[in-house]
Amino acid sequence: MTFSQDVKSEIVLQQLKACDQRAQLSALLSLCGSYIISSNRPQLLLVSENSQVIKQARILVFGLYKAQSQITVVRKMKLKKNNQYQLRITSEVERILAECGLWGANGLRAVPLASLLKKECCQRAYIAGAFLAGGSVNSPHTSNYHLEIAANSEALAGFIQKQLIAHDLPARTITRRGQFVVYLKASEKISDFLRWLNLSGCVMTFEDERIKRDFYNNLNRLDNFEVANNLKAMSTGLRQVADIELIQKYLPLVKPEKKLLEVMELRLDFPEHSLKELCLEYLRRYHHTISKSGMKHRLAKISNLALEVQKRIQ
Repeated sequence: MTFSQDVKSEIVLQQLKACDQRAQLSALLSLCGSYIISSNRPQLLLVSENSQVIKQARILVFGLYKAQSQITVVRKMKLKKNNQYQLRITSEVERILAECGLWGANGLRAVPLASLLKKECCQRAYIAGAFLAGGSVNSPHTSNYHLEIAANSEALAGFIQKQLIAHDLPARTITRRGQFVVYLKASEKISDFLRWLNLSGCVMTFEDERIKRDFYNNLNRLDNFEVANNLKAMSTGLRQVADIELIQKYLPLVKPEKKLLEVMELRLDFPEHSLKELCLEYLRRYHHTISKSGMKHRLAKISNLALEVQKRIQ
């Protein structure tokens, strides 16, 4: 089961008040329903490849209106040949549309009446229904955080986007293959979306994986930083060892002072040590403290002596 399916499974298990049920049914009708006339009678037809959508719609329709309905399963013959689930509602059609805010003076509405979503609980139920009908979210195991709701009209996508923005969820909209897609990208905002819908189980799963991923990413960054520093220290140390060996070979040409000879001896014994480690070894061996800047200064003077030797032997 995918994470999207987990989210939808938790949505359909929620207990809803009557006003929330109407709001959620309104979203399901808008995103996957159509108004048709069959045998001179108005009907509502909901179509989805997700059985949860159709089951939830039937539960809401029967619980609110005791409307007559029938579920059929059609096997698609193209592409993946997935099952297509259909819910045909044959009674209380106009009442359902009116109470779900989808029937006005001019007929069917693309978006519900504002009066349907006055309360936040209704807004939450509507967006939950919209996600159930047309939503998907990437698994938190992946690094590409993405949540979206696909709508079949620009007006409906804009309405959904407006609802999300009103709750500090900065959704954007794009057009893809004839659909209008409302989406969220930031992991924190996807977590906020799930939390706003009161999907505690999915929030825990999402946050657990997100925290693990962030922890390991930070750990890898630290490891990479440490490896880079170690490689840099090794490279610098080996170059300094080569300078010291050159100076020792041509000692009559230059005469390093005692402080430089001490550092040269240390560097030869510890070619891979960092400046900090060399300072500690210097204290142990010579019983005098030296700062990192002091050690760096002496090593720089040693490199200059090596350059002087090279000039003289050329």
